[in-house]
Amino acid sequence: MNKLLLALLLSPVVYGQAQAQKAEKLVPYVNPIIGTQRMGHVYPGATIPFGMVQLSPETDTISYELNGKYNPDVYKYCAGYQYDDKTICGFSHTHFSGTGHSDLGDFLIMPTTGKLKLNPGTADQPGSGYRSRFSHQNEISQANYYKVKLDDHNITAEMTTSARVGFHQYTFPKSDQAHIVLDLMAGIYNYEDKNVWTYLRILNDSTVIGYRQTNGWARTRTLYFAMQFNKPFVKSGYKKYDKKEVYRGFWGKFGQTENFPEIAGKQIRIYFDFKTEEGEKIKIKFAISPVSMAGAMNNMQTEIPGWDFEKVKNDGQELWENQLHKIEISGNKEIKQNFYTSMYHTMINPTVYMDVDGQYKGLDQNVHKAEGFTNYTTFSLWDTYRALHPLFNIIEPKRNADMVQSMMAHFDQSAEHMLPVWSNSGNENWCMSGYHSVTVLADAIIKGNINPGLNLNKALDACVATARKRDYEGIGEYIDKGYIPDEKTGISVSNTLEYAFDDWAIAQLAKKLNRNDIYLEFIKRSENYKNVFDKASGFMRPRLNDGTFRKKFDPLSTINEGFIEGNSWNYTLFAPQDPKALIKLMGGNKKFTTYLDSLFTMHLPDKYFEETEDITRDGIIGNYVHGNEPSHHVAYLYNWTDKPWKTQERIRMILPIMYKPTPDGLGGNDDTGQMSAWYIFSSLGFYPVAPGSDQYATGSPAVDGATINLESGKIFTIHVQNQGPKNVYVQKMILNGKVLTSPSISHSDIMNGGELTFYMDNKHK
Repeated sequence: MNKLLLALLLSPVVYGQAQAQKAEKLVPYVNPIIGTQRMGHVYPGATIPFGMVQLSPETDTISYELNGKYNPDVYKYCAGYQYDDKTICGFSHTHFSGTGHSDLGDFLIMPTTGKLKLNPGTADQPGSGYRSRFSHQNEISQANYYKVKLDDHNITAEMTTSARVGFHQYTFPKSDQAHIVLDLMAGIYNYEDKNVWTYLRILNDSTVIGYRQTNGWARTRTLYFAMQFNKPFVKSGYKKYDKKEVYRGFWGKFGQTENFPEIAGKQIRIYFDFKTEEGEKIKIKFAISPVSMAGAMNNMQTEIPGWDFEKVKNDGQELWENQLHKIEISGNKEIKQNFYTSMYHTMINPTVYMDVDGQYKGLDQNVHKAEGFTNYTTFSLWDTYRALHPLFNIIEPKRNADMVQSMMAHFDQSAEHMLPVWSNSGNENWCMSGYHSVTVLADAIIKGNINPGLNLNKALDACVATARKRDYEGIGEYIDKGYIPDEKTGISVSNTLEYAFDDWAIAQLAKKLNRNDIYLEFIKRSENYKNVFDKASGFMRPRLNDGTFRKKFDPLSTINEGFIEGNSWNYTLFAPQDPKALIKLMGGNKKFTTYLDSLFTMHLPDKYFEETEDITRDGIIGNYVHGNEPSHHVAYLYNWTDKPWKTQERIRMILPIMYKPTPDGLGGNDDTGQMSAWYIFSSLGFYPVAPGSDQYATGSPAVDGATINLESGKIFTIHVQNQGPKNVYVQKMILNGKVLTSPSISHSDIMNGGELTFYMDNKHK
């Protein structure tokens, strides 16, 4: 055999691809509709793994504002789509997956027939605008492919993507009144003044470029586009909805509303007219760029130079196929649907944020070039530091290293000299609490997932600078007092707890780098969680500036009790860096186990969370709130008691209740993949309780077996003996021929390859 060919066949990448070709196809198990109903806040449209374009339908146009205040109905539309809706307003190119707050929904396109309408109309009267009714019976949602019949216009809409280009294919009836509407006013979490400025330029009868600048969750965001049709339009025009302008210059010399080559304003909708034959396909390539219109055009020409829709769809699905094969499981159809849809949801965000030439716009509003790494955005770190990034450290180490490099670039460009808290589109939005990027950095570096260009001591210095930012959300008081006073902020307790965990992660990184002064400072700070524990009540509790605990206090309430998106009963268990000390603090093994048991068995009345939009009955078991992240480690805490079998019991109870292969199958916001990452880890039988440690707590696998195909070419295999719905208890675990004596495995155990066997039974030891 040719030596070069042999070397290629033996390389991990080629070998992995060859194996994937022989193995079962996994894309058919992905159902993006899962989680689109109620609380999941995911979208059903097309995207490739970590792609910059997410091309998906919008089912309504709810404003963020109502009578000058926040409109709570908008919360349902964080991803633009709700399964229960009966109409589609159009298809836009950018979306968040599973978030509890939102932005984006850029560049909405809607194909129509008949009389031209430039307003979206209303859900109860779809004929009053360009929207259309649709049926789920005529809807197909797959990885990188979405199809739906627009009933009112008799148009079949199909879409697929490359990394930076959305590819539309609309099959029209015969019509002399066929239109493509480009709505530059539309957006998610939209309001009247969100559009700062919009520009469109018609280059020829089939090509359009432009940009839109918005002030939303990302307050200084400009996105550029290039749009190309496969057929010349016969006419174009627009309508401007701007408020009365104080100054309009001298553009009135032109008749601008029809066939004019450029348009500018804040609120604009454009149309392109066609004449179509029965069954004719109008195709559109729509590229985006964070840098320039020329960048968008280059992205289009580089990624999709032709008009072969099926090729783009198949290429994208092959990317998904390779991604999904990073973990191959055995199990029944329902488990595979849940597992591979979870895999899909973990690989949507973070998203690539740069052009094909590596250029992107940074936080400093300058154009930068990513040298030696791919730049990413959409870091929902309060959620994803817990399990998503630890999952990447196993199955996506190179990509996670690039994400760390992206966070360091963020730090370098930040006017506040901080690592990201919640960032997107070259913007920091400061959402949620903690400074959890430090944990992502520490976890990656400790596990050896770093780019050659990363200066490790500089990374630690960035973590320290972020954690010492005294004027950010109580950090100064936290440093001085060891806790954040209740008078300072309404989330003083949860901030104290989360800062303490992040400080522990910094200490672990400092220890690895032999920075003993930093280690001593932050390992001491990591014990600050003890300062908000009230021994009298047995709960973490708001503490006043004078050192006393707040008198009026309800540990079950999620409102005005010192916690963000959770209650004290759940948050009291948040010291994952120090479970043994937490158990001692709470009165010892017996009391702690009783407390944990009560969390799962008690009833939490609706009144305690009815004002908290991120928590609903969907995501609650007893008083355990799985639909929100602060409790995701809780079921594993039994491992530090004398009853580790209860972890196994709880995990196998949670999995089928909170994850189902149905539209309402997610018990809470997927939060850019964190909920799904929990499912993947827990189904495999282990979980990263404390990212920043190289240890994983074991649980009870729900799969019949699994193979983790590592980037190195090594394989970690999980065998499950005597698996069954009632056989949830682990009798013993054997790792590479040796019986495990504690309920944990290490990161190196996985990354070195090998075999882990669980022996299951219906009775605990």
